[in-house]
Amino acid sequence: MANNKKQFDKRNIAMVMDLYEMTMANGYFKEEGYEEYVTFDVFYRKNPDGAGFAIFAGLEQVLDYLENMHFEEEDIEYLRSLNIYDEVFLEWLSNYHFRGNVYAMKEGTIMYPNEPILTVNAPLIDAQLVETAILTQINHQSLIATKTNRIVKSAQGRKVSDFGARRAHNMDAAVYGARAAYIGGADSTATVLAGQMFDIPVSGTMAHSWIMYHDNEYEAFKHFALVYPDNSIFLVDTYDVLGSGVPNAIRVAKEVLEPMGKRLKGIRLDSGDLAYLSAQARKMLDDAGLEDCIIVASNSLDEYTIRSILDQGGKIDSFGVGERLITAKSDPVFAAVYKLVAVQKGKACQSKIKISETFEKITNPGRKRVWRVYDGDNHAVADLLTMLDEEPDFTQKYEYVDPQKPWKKNTFEGCTIKELQEPVMIDGKRVKDSPSLIEIRNYVKDQLKHEIWSSEQRFENPHVHYLDMSKRYYDLKLQLLEENK
Repeated sequence: MANNKKQFDKRNIAMVMDLYEMTMANGYFKEEGYEEYVTFDVFYRKNPDGAGFAIFAGLEQVLDYLENMHFEEEDIEYLRSLNIYDEVFLEWLSNYHFRGNVYAMKEGTIMYPNEPILTVNAPLIDAQLVETAILTQINHQSLIATKTNRIVKSAQGRKVSDFGARRAHNMDAAVYGARAAYIGGADSTATVLAGQMFDIPVSGTMAHSWIMYHDNEYEAFKHFALVYPDNSIFLVDTYDVLGSGVPNAIRVAKEVLEPMGKRLKGIRLDSGDLAYLSAQARKMLDDAGLEDCIIVASNSLDEYTIRSILDQGGKIDSFGVGERLITAKSDPVFAAVYKLVAVQKGKACQSKIKISETFEKITNPGRKRVWRVYDGDNHAVADLLTMLDEEPDFTQKYEYVDPQKPWKKNTFEGCTIKELQEPVMIDGKRVKDSPSLIEIRNYVKDQLKHEIWSSEQRFENPHVHYLDMSKRYYDLKLQLLEENK
Protein backbone atom coordinates (compact mmCIF):
# COMPACT_ATOMS: atom_id res chain seq x y z
CA MET A 1 0.00 0.00 0.00
CA ALA A 2 2.83 2.42 0.80
CA ASN A 3 4.30 1.98 -2.67
CA ASN A 4 0.90 2.65 -4.30
CA LYS A 5 0.53 5.83 -2.25
CA LYS A 6 3.94 7.01 -3.39
CA GLN A 7 2.98 6.46 -7.04
CA PHE A 8 -0.19 8.47 -6.53
CA ASP A 9 1.32 11.34 -4.56
CA LYS A 10 4.54 11.85 -6.48
CA ARG A 11 5.22 11.53 -10.15
CA ASN A 12 7.55 13.26 -12.56
CA ILE A 13 5.82 14.03 -15.83
CA ALA A 14 9.21 14.32 -17.53
CA MET A 15 8.92 10.53 -17.68
CA VAL A 16 5.78 10.77 -19.83
CA MET A 17 7.42 9.63 -23.04
CA ASP A 18 7.53 6.70 -25.39
CA LEU A 19 10.47 4.43 -24.74
CA TYR A 20 11.87 5.05 -28.21
CA GLU A 21 12.46 8.71 -27.35
CA MET A 22 14.84 7.79 -24.53
CA THR A 23 16.37 5.00 -26.62
CA MET A 24 17.04 7.36 -29.53
CA ALA A 25 18.38 10.02 -27.14
CA ASN A 26 20.88 7.50 -25.77
CA GLY A 27 21.86 6.60 -29.33
CA TYR A 28 22.26 10.25 -30.33
CA PHE A 29 24.38 10.85 -27.22
CA LYS A 30 26.94 8.40 -28.57
CA GLU A 31 27.18 10.34 -31.84
CA GLU A 32 29.26 13.47 -32.34
CA GLY A 33 26.36 15.60 -33.51
CA TYR A 34 24.01 15.20 -30.56
CA GLU A 35 24.29 18.92 -29.68
CA GLU A 36 23.30 20.01 -33.18
CA TYR A 37 20.05 21.94 -33.36
CA VAL A 38 17.09 20.40 -35.14
CA THR A 39 13.56 21.59 -35.80
CA PHE A 40 10.34 19.67 -35.28
CA ASP A 41 6.85 20.89 -36.26
CA VAL A 42 3.61 19.96 -34.51
CA PHE A 43 0.71 19.81 -36.96
CA TYR A 44 -2.38 17.73 -37.66
CA ARG A 45 -3.87 16.39 -40.87
CA LYS A 46 -7.67 16.35 -40.41
CA ASN A 47 -10.24 18.35 -38.47
CA PRO A 48 -12.31 16.19 -36.11
CA ASP A 49 -15.97 15.54 -36.94
CA GLY A 50 -15.39 16.72 -40.52
CA ALA A 51 -15.34 20.27 -39.19
CA GLY A 52 -13.96 23.30 -40.96
CA PHE A 53 -11.39 24.19 -38.29
CA ALA A 54 -9.98 23.27 -34.88
CA ILE A 55 -8.98 25.25 -31.78
CA PHE A 56 -5.41 25.24 -30.47
CA ALA A 57 -5.35 24.44 -26.75
CA GLY A 58 -2.85 23.06 -24.25
CA LEU A 59 0.06 25.44 -24.85
CA GLU A 60 0.25 26.59 -21.23
CA GLN A 61 0.72 23.02 -19.99
CA VAL A 62 3.37 22.37 -22.67
CA LEU A 63 5.37 25.37 -21.47
CA ASP A 64 4.99 24.36 -17.83
CA TYR A 65 6.27 20.90 -18.70
CA LEU A 66 9.27 22.15 -20.70
CA GLU A 67 10.32 24.77 -18.16
CA ASN A 68 10.26 22.29 -15.29
CA MET A 69 11.58 19.24 -17.12
CA HIS A 70 14.17 17.31 -15.10
CA PHE A 71 14.91 13.77 -13.95
CA GLU A 72 14.85 12.73 -10.28
CA GLU A 73 17.25 10.21 -8.80
CA GLU A 74 14.51 7.58 -8.74
CA ASP A 75 13.83 8.22 -12.46
CA ILE A 76 17.50 7.62 -13.27
CA GLU A 77 17.44 4.47 -11.16
CA TYR A 78 14.44 3.16 -13.07
CA LEU A 79 16.08 3.86 -16.42
CA ARG A 80 19.24 2.17 -15.18
CA SER A 81 17.20 -0.90 -14.22
CA LEU A 82 16.18 -1.36 -17.86
CA ASN A 83 19.81 -2.25 -18.68
CA ILE A 84 19.76 -0.60 -22.10
CA TYR A 85 21.29 2.84 -21.49
CA ASP A 86 24.92 3.90 -21.09
CA GLU A 87 25.96 5.05 -17.62
CA VAL A 88 27.53 8.25 -18.98
CA PHE A 89 24.21 9.12 -20.63
CA LEU A 90 22.29 8.49 -17.40
CA GLU A 91 24.69 10.75 -15.50
CA TRP A 92 24.13 13.44 -18.14
CA LEU A 93 20.37 13.09 -17.69
CA SER A 94 20.66 13.61 -13.93
CA ASN A 95 21.56 17.30 -14.60
CA TYR A 96 19.20 17.72 -17.54
CA HIS A 97 17.00 20.71 -18.29
CA PHE A 98 15.32 21.66 -21.56
CA ARG A 99 17.51 24.07 -23.56
CA GLY A 100 15.46 24.67 -26.67
CA ASN A 101 13.39 27.34 -28.36
CA VAL A 102 9.66 27.08 -28.94
CA TYR A 103 7.55 29.05 -31.41
CA ALA A 104 3.79 28.67 -31.30
CA MET A 105 0.46 30.08 -32.30
CA LYS A 106 -1.33 31.91 -29.51
CA GLU A 107 -3.37 29.48 -27.45
CA GLY A 108 -6.95 29.65 -28.66
CA THR A 109 -5.97 30.29 -32.30
CA ILE A 110 -8.34 28.88 -34.90
CA MET A 111 -6.14 26.43 -36.80
CA TYR A 112 -6.23 24.24 -39.87
CA PRO A 113 -4.61 21.01 -41.11
CA ASN A 114 -0.98 20.70 -42.21
CA GLU A 115 0.26 24.02 -40.83
CA PRO A 116 2.78 24.25 -37.96
CA ILE A 117 0.97 25.13 -34.77
CA LEU A 118 4.03 24.69 -32.55
CA THR A 119 7.68 24.42 -33.55
CA VAL A 120 10.55 23.16 -31.40
CA ASN A 121 14.08 24.26 -32.33
CA ALA A 122 16.48 22.60 -29.92
CA PRO A 123 19.52 20.37 -29.50
CA LEU A 124 18.78 16.98 -30.99
CA ILE A 125 18.29 15.10 -27.70
CA ASP A 126 16.13 17.85 -26.18
CA ALA A 127 13.86 17.95 -29.20
CA GLN A 128 13.47 14.18 -29.24
CA LEU A 129 12.70 13.67 -25.54
CA VAL A 130 9.70 16.03 -25.46
CA GLU A 131 7.67 14.58 -28.32
CA THR A 132 5.09 12.53 -26.43
CA ALA A 133 4.40 15.04 -23.67
CA ILE A 134 3.86 17.87 -26.14
CA LEU A 135 1.51 15.81 -28.27
CA THR A 136 -0.40 14.49 -25.26
CA GLN A 137 -1.31 17.98 -24.07
CA ILE A 138 -2.07 19.49 -27.47
CA ASN A 139 -4.00 16.50 -28.81
CA HIS A 140 -6.23 16.21 -25.76
CA GLN A 141 -7.03 19.84 -25.08
CA SER A 142 -7.39 20.82 -28.74
CA LEU A 143 -9.81 17.94 -29.23
CA ILE A 144 -12.01 18.91 -26.26
CA ALA A 145 -11.93 22.64 -27.02
CA THR A 146 -12.98 21.98 -30.61
CA LYS A 147 -15.77 19.59 -29.62
CA THR A 148 -17.06 21.96 -26.95
CA ASN A 149 -17.23 24.82 -29.42
CA ARG A 150 -19.50 22.76 -31.65
CA ILE A 151 -21.75 21.98 -28.70
CA VAL A 152 -21.85 25.63 -27.64
CA LYS A 153 -22.73 26.70 -31.19
CA SER A 154 -25.61 24.22 -31.28
CA ALA A 155 -27.00 25.67 -28.02
CA GLN A 156 -27.67 28.97 -29.82
CA GLY A 157 -26.72 31.27 -26.96
CA ARG A 158 -27.98 29.08 -24.12
CA LYS A 159 -25.53 28.25 -21.36
CA VAL A 160 -23.44 25.09 -21.56
CA SER A 161 -21.72 23.49 -18.59
CA ASP A 162 -19.12 20.72 -18.58
CA PHE A 163 -20.61 17.80 -16.61
CA GLY A 164 -18.10 15.25 -17.89
CA ALA A 165 -15.64 14.42 -15.09
CA ARG A 166 -17.10 11.04 -14.14
CA ARG A 167 -16.98 9.89 -17.76
CA ALA A 168 -13.48 11.23 -18.47
CA HIS A 169 -10.74 8.69 -19.07
CA ASN A 170 -9.00 9.62 -15.81
CA MET A 171 -8.70 12.48 -13.33
CA ASP A 172 -6.22 14.47 -15.43
CA ALA A 173 -8.51 14.13 -18.43
CA ALA A 174 -11.37 15.51 -16.32
CA VAL A 175 -9.42 18.50 -15.04
CA TYR A 176 -7.60 19.51 -18.22
CA GLY A 177 -10.66 18.62 -20.26
CA ALA A 178 -12.61 21.16 -18.21
CA ARG A 179 -9.94 23.75 -18.97
CA ALA A 180 -10.18 22.99 -22.68
CA ALA A 181 -13.98 23.05 -22.57
CA TYR A 182 -13.88 26.54 -21.07
CA ILE A 183 -11.55 27.67 -23.86
CA GLY A 184 -14.02 26.18 -26.35
CA GLY A 185 -16.89 28.22 -24.91
CA ALA A 186 -18.43 26.28 -22.02
CA ASP A 187 -19.72 28.66 -19.35
CA SER A 188 -18.82 26.56 -16.32
CA THR A 189 -17.71 23.16 -15.09
CA ALA A 190 -18.94 20.75 -12.45
CA THR A 191 -15.32 19.69 -11.77
CA VAL A 192 -14.28 21.40 -8.55
CA LEU A 193 -10.52 20.94 -8.98
CA ALA A 194 -10.67 22.58 -12.40
CA GLY A 195 -12.53 25.50 -10.86
CA GLN A 196 -9.87 25.79 -8.17
CA MET A 197 -6.87 25.45 -10.48
CA PHE A 198 -8.04 27.57 -13.40
CA ASP A 199 -10.64 29.90 -11.88
CA ILE A 200 -13.40 28.44 -14.04
CA PRO A 201 -16.95 29.12 -12.75
CA VAL A 202 -18.36 25.97 -11.14
CA SER A 203 -21.96 24.82 -11.31
CA GLY A 204 -24.05 21.87 -10.16
CA THR A 205 -27.45 20.87 -8.83
CA MET A 206 -28.16 17.55 -7.06
CA ALA A 207 -28.10 13.84 -7.81
CA HIS A 208 -30.95 11.34 -7.78
CA SER A 209 -29.52 9.95 -4.55
CA TRP A 210 -30.57 13.13 -2.73
CA ILE A 211 -34.17 12.53 -3.78
CA MET A 212 -34.08 8.82 -3.03
CA TYR A 213 -32.54 9.26 0.42
CA HIS A 214 -35.47 11.34 1.68
CA ASP A 215 -38.89 9.89 2.47
CA ASN A 216 -40.46 11.48 -0.56
CA GLU A 217 -39.73 13.89 -3.37
CA TYR A 218 -41.42 16.85 -1.71
CA GLU A 219 -39.31 16.45 1.44
CA ALA A 220 -36.16 16.16 -0.64
CA PHE A 221 -36.87 19.41 -2.47
CA LYS A 222 -37.92 21.13 0.75
CA HIS A 223 -34.70 20.26 2.60
CA PHE A 224 -32.58 21.35 -0.34
CA ALA A 225 -34.46 24.66 -0.53
CA LEU A 226 -33.89 25.29 3.16
CA VAL A 227 -30.16 24.71 2.79
CA TYR A 228 -29.75 26.52 -0.56
CA PRO A 229 -32.58 29.06 -0.80
CA ASP A 230 -30.67 31.23 -3.30
CA ASN A 231 -29.58 28.39 -5.55
CA SER A 232 -32.35 25.81 -5.65
CA ILE A 233 -32.37 23.76 -8.84
CA PHE A 234 -34.39 20.55 -8.38
CA LEU A 235 -33.81 17.32 -10.28
CA VAL A 236 -37.37 16.42 -11.26
CA ASP A 237 -37.08 13.09 -13.11
CA THR A 238 -36.40 10.59 -10.30
CA TYR A 239 -39.98 9.27 -10.33
CA ASP A 240 -42.30 11.10 -12.74
CA VAL A 241 -41.35 14.43 -14.32
CA LEU A 242 -44.80 15.81 -15.04
CA GLY A 243 -46.79 13.76 -12.52
CA SER A 244 -44.73 14.54 -9.42
CA GLY A 245 -41.37 16.20 -10.13
CA VAL A 246 -42.52 19.52 -11.54
CA PRO A 247 -45.62 19.74 -9.27
CA ASN A 248 -43.45 19.16 -6.19
CA ALA A 249 -40.94 21.74 -7.37
CA ILE A 250 -43.77 24.26 -7.78
CA ARG A 251 -45.16 23.38 -4.38
CA VAL A 252 -41.81 23.96 -2.65
CA ALA A 253 -41.39 27.21 -4.56
CA LYS A 254 -44.74 28.42 -3.22
CA GLU A 255 -44.71 26.93 0.29
CA VAL A 256 -41.03 27.22 1.24
CA LEU A 257 -39.12 29.66 -0.93
CA GLU A 258 -41.61 32.45 -1.58
CA PRO A 259 -42.44 32.92 2.13
CA MET A 260 -38.68 33.46 2.57
CA GLY A 261 -38.69 36.05 -0.20
CA LYS A 262 -36.82 33.68 -2.54
CA ARG A 263 -37.51 32.32 -6.01
CA LEU A 264 -37.04 28.82 -7.40
CA LYS A 265 -33.95 29.10 -9.59
CA GLY A 266 -34.57 26.09 -11.79
CA ILE A 267 -35.39 22.46 -12.48
CA ARG A 268 -33.24 19.84 -14.20
CA LEU A 269 -34.27 17.09 -16.59
CA ASP A 270 -31.89 14.14 -16.90
CA SER A 271 -33.87 11.56 -18.88
CA GLY A 272 -36.79 11.00 -21.23
CA ASP A 273 -37.98 13.02 -24.20
CA LEU A 274 -36.27 16.28 -23.35
CA ALA A 275 -38.02 18.29 -26.06
CA TYR A 276 -41.51 17.23 -24.99
CA LEU A 277 -40.88 17.24 -21.24
CA SER A 278 -39.22 20.67 -21.27
CA ALA A 279 -42.08 22.20 -23.26
CA GLN A 280 -44.68 20.77 -20.86
CA ALA A 281 -42.66 21.75 -17.81
CA ARG A 282 -42.26 25.28 -19.14
CA LYS A 283 -46.02 25.65 -19.44
CA MET A 284 -46.59 24.31 -15.91
CA LEU A 285 -43.97 26.66 -14.45
CA ASP A 286 -45.31 29.67 -16.32
CA ASP A 287 -48.89 28.92 -15.28
CA ALA A 288 -47.65 28.88 -11.67
CA GLY A 289 -46.06 32.30 -12.05
CA LEU A 290 -42.52 30.92 -12.23
CA GLU A 291 -41.58 32.40 -15.58
CA ASP A 292 -38.06 33.13 -14.29
CA CYS A 293 -37.43 29.50 -13.31
CA ILE A 294 -34.88 28.05 -15.74
CA ILE A 295 -34.91 24.54 -17.19
CA VAL A 296 -31.60 22.68 -17.27
CA ALA A 297 -31.15 19.52 -19.33
CA SER A 298 -28.51 16.80 -19.19
CA ASN A 299 -28.30 13.13 -20.34
CA SER A 300 -25.90 12.11 -23.15
CA LEU A 301 -26.06 15.39 -25.01
CA ASP A 302 -23.93 16.57 -27.92
CA GLU A 303 -24.24 19.15 -30.70
CA TYR A 304 -26.65 16.99 -32.69
CA THR A 305 -29.03 16.07 -29.84
CA ILE A 306 -29.07 19.67 -28.64
CA ARG A 307 -29.88 20.94 -32.12
CA SER A 308 -32.62 18.33 -32.46
CA ILE A 309 -34.18 19.24 -29.10
CA LEU A 310 -34.28 22.92 -29.97
CA ASP A 311 -35.58 22.25 -33.49
CA GLN A 312 -38.48 20.32 -31.89
CA GLY A 313 -39.41 23.30 -29.72
CA GLY A 314 -37.64 22.24 -26.53
CA LYS A 315 -37.76 24.92 -23.85
CA ILE A 316 -34.33 24.51 -22.31
CA ASP A 317 -32.27 27.37 -20.93
CA SER A 318 -29.07 25.57 -20.02
CA PHE A 319 -27.34 22.32 -20.99
CA GLY A 320 -25.12 20.15 -18.82
CA VAL A 321 -23.02 18.11 -21.24
CA GLY A 322 -21.07 15.09 -20.02
CA GLU A 323 -19.42 12.12 -21.67
CA ARG A 324 -19.87 13.21 -25.28
CA LEU A 325 -18.03 16.43 -24.52
CA ILE A 326 -15.24 15.21 -22.24
CA THR A 327 -14.40 12.26 -24.52
CA ALA A 328 -15.35 13.94 -27.83
CA LYS A 329 -17.31 10.75 -28.40
CA SER A 330 -18.17 11.17 -32.08
CA ASP A 331 -14.51 11.57 -33.16
CA PRO A 332 -12.29 10.96 -30.13
CA VAL A 333 -8.84 11.27 -31.71
CA PHE A 334 -7.03 14.50 -32.51
CA ALA A 335 -4.06 13.15 -34.43
CA ALA A 336 -1.48 15.92 -34.21
CA VAL A 337 2.01 14.67 -35.04
CA TYR A 338 5.58 15.78 -34.32
CA LYS A 339 7.84 15.61 -37.36
CA LEU A 340 11.46 16.53 -38.04
CA VAL A 341 11.64 19.31 -40.65
CA ALA A 342 15.22 20.61 -40.44
CA VAL A 343 18.72 19.79 -39.16
CA GLN A 344 21.44 22.36 -38.49
CA LYS A 345 24.83 21.20 -39.83
CA GLY A 346 27.35 23.83 -38.87
CA LYS A 347 26.15 27.05 -40.48
CA ALA A 348 23.97 25.20 -42.98
CA CYS A 349 20.36 24.29 -42.30
CA GLN A 350 19.22 21.17 -44.11
CA SER A 351 15.48 20.88 -44.76
CA LYS A 352 13.98 17.43 -44.23
CA ILE A 353 10.84 15.89 -45.71
CA LYS A 354 8.91 12.72 -44.92
CA ILE A 355 7.63 10.97 -48.04
CA SER A 356 4.78 8.48 -47.94
CA GLU A 357 2.74 6.38 -50.32
CA THR A 358 -0.20 8.19 -48.70
CA PHE A 359 -0.26 11.70 -50.15
CA GLU A 360 -1.66 13.26 -46.97
CA LYS A 361 1.32 12.01 -44.96
CA ILE A 362 3.95 13.86 -47.01
CA THR A 363 5.22 16.61 -44.70
CA ASN A 364 5.82 20.29 -45.34
CA PRO A 365 9.60 20.54 -44.93
CA GLY A 366 12.06 23.02 -43.49
CA ARG A 367 12.06 26.01 -41.19
CA LYS A 368 9.10 28.08 -42.24
CA ARG A 369 6.68 30.82 -41.31
CA VAL A 370 2.90 30.59 -41.32
CA TRP A 371 0.74 33.63 -42.02
CA ARG A 372 -2.99 34.31 -41.98
CA VAL A 373 -4.30 36.24 -44.96
CA TYR A 374 -7.22 38.68 -44.49
CA ASP A 375 -9.40 40.40 -47.03
CA GLY A 376 -10.46 44.04 -46.82
CA ASP A 377 -13.24 43.15 -44.36
CA ASN A 378 -10.77 41.35 -42.06
CA HIS A 379 -12.09 37.90 -42.93
CA ALA A 380 -9.45 35.16 -42.95
CA VAL A 381 -9.36 33.92 -46.54
CA ALA A 382 -6.38 31.54 -46.38
CA ASP A 383 -3.17 30.66 -44.56
CA LEU A 384 0.21 30.92 -46.24
CA LEU A 385 3.51 29.06 -45.75
CA THR A 386 6.74 30.86 -46.64
CA MET A 387 10.45 30.35 -46.19
CA LEU A 388 11.86 31.47 -42.84
CA ASP A 389 13.57 34.49 -44.39
CA GLU A 390 10.57 35.64 -46.44
CA GLU A 391 8.54 38.76 -45.65
CA PRO A 392 5.58 38.66 -48.05
CA ASP A 393 4.88 42.04 -49.59
CA PHE A 394 1.11 42.56 -49.58
CA THR A 395 1.28 46.23 -50.50
CA GLN A 396 0.98 45.01 -54.07
CA LYS A 397 -0.42 41.97 -55.87
CA TYR A 398 1.09 38.85 -54.28
CA GLU A 399 1.51 35.67 -56.31
CA TYR A 400 1.23 32.35 -54.49
CA VAL A 401 0.90 28.63 -55.20
CA ASP A 402 -2.12 26.49 -54.32
CA PRO A 403 -0.42 23.09 -53.71
CA GLN A 404 -3.64 21.31 -54.67
CA LYS A 405 -3.70 23.10 -58.06
CA PRO A 406 -0.13 24.25 -58.68
CA TRP A 407 -0.73 24.87 -62.40
CA LYS A 408 -3.06 27.79 -61.69
CA LYS A 409 -1.78 31.35 -61.38
CA ASN A 410 -3.13 32.75 -58.11
CA THR A 411 -2.74 36.17 -56.52
CA PHE A 412 -3.86 37.96 -53.36
CA GLU A 413 -4.95 41.54 -53.91
CA GLY A 414 -6.06 44.11 -51.36
CA CYS A 415 -5.22 41.74 -48.51
CA THR A 416 -3.27 41.98 -45.27
CA ILE A 417 -1.36 39.30 -43.37
CA LYS A 418 -0.53 38.39 -39.77
CA GLU A 419 2.17 35.95 -38.69
CA LEU A 420 0.64 33.19 -36.57
CA GLN A 421 3.63 31.80 -34.70
CA GLU A 422 5.56 33.80 -32.10
CA PRO A 423 8.51 32.94 -29.83
CA VAL A 424 7.22 31.68 -26.48
CA MET A 425 10.38 30.04 -25.09
CA ILE A 426 14.06 30.76 -25.76
CA ASP A 427 16.85 28.62 -24.29
CA GLY A 428 14.32 26.78 -22.14
CA LYS A 429 12.84 29.93 -20.54
CA ARG A 430 9.55 31.65 -21.26
CA VAL A 431 9.91 34.97 -23.02
CA LYS A 432 6.40 36.35 -22.54
CA ASP A 433 3.62 36.34 -19.99
CA SER A 434 0.85 33.83 -20.49
CA PRO A 435 -2.67 35.13 -21.11
CA SER A 436 -5.38 34.34 -18.58
CA LEU A 437 -7.84 31.56 -19.35
CA ILE A 438 -10.64 34.06 -19.87
CA GLU A 439 -8.45 35.96 -22.35
CA ILE A 440 -7.82 32.74 -24.30
CA ARG A 441 -11.56 31.97 -24.27
CA ASN A 442 -12.43 35.48 -25.47
CA TYR A 443 -9.79 35.24 -28.20
CA VAL A 444 -11.56 32.17 -29.58
CA LYS A 445 -14.92 33.94 -29.52
CA ASP A 446 -13.53 37.04 -31.19
CA GLN A 447 -11.97 35.10 -34.08
CA LEU A 448 -15.15 33.13 -34.71
CA LYS A 449 -17.28 36.25 -34.59
CA HIS A 450 -15.14 38.59 -36.67
CA GLU A 451 -12.53 36.66 -38.70
CA ILE A 452 -13.66 33.14 -39.58
CA TRP A 453 -16.22 32.74 -42.35
CA SER A 454 -19.59 31.42 -41.19
CA SER A 455 -19.34 28.89 -44.02
CA GLU A 456 -16.31 27.36 -42.29
CA GLN A 457 -18.35 27.00 -39.10
CA ARG A 458 -21.06 24.81 -40.64
CA PHE A 459 -21.46 21.31 -39.14
CA GLU A 460 -22.12 19.75 -42.53
CA ASN A 461 -19.92 20.33 -45.60
CA PRO A 462 -17.98 23.29 -44.22
CA HIS A 463 -15.99 25.51 -46.55
CA VAL A 464 -12.35 24.38 -46.83
CA HIS A 465 -9.81 26.91 -45.58
CA TYR A 466 -6.89 26.99 -48.01
CA LEU A 467 -3.26 26.51 -47.03
CA ASP A 468 -1.20 28.14 -49.76
CA MET A 469 2.54 28.47 -50.30
CA SER A 470 4.93 31.12 -51.52
CA LYS A 471 6.60 30.21 -54.80
CA ARG A 472 9.98 29.82 -53.08
CA TYR A 473 8.58 27.51 -50.45
CA TYR A 474 6.69 25.40 -52.99
CA ASP A 475 9.87 25.08 -55.07
CA LEU A 476 11.75 23.86 -51.98
CA LYS A 477 9.18 21.15 -51.40
CA LEU A 478 9.34 20.02 -55.04
CA GLN A 479 13.13 19.97 -54.90
CA LEU A 480 13.15 17.74 -51.81
CA LEU A 481 10.58 15.43 -53.31
CA GLU A 482 12.75 15.08 -56.40
CA GLU A 483 15.93 14.48 -54.37
CA ASN A 484 14.26 11.86 -52.18
CA LYS A 485 12.42 9.81 -54.78
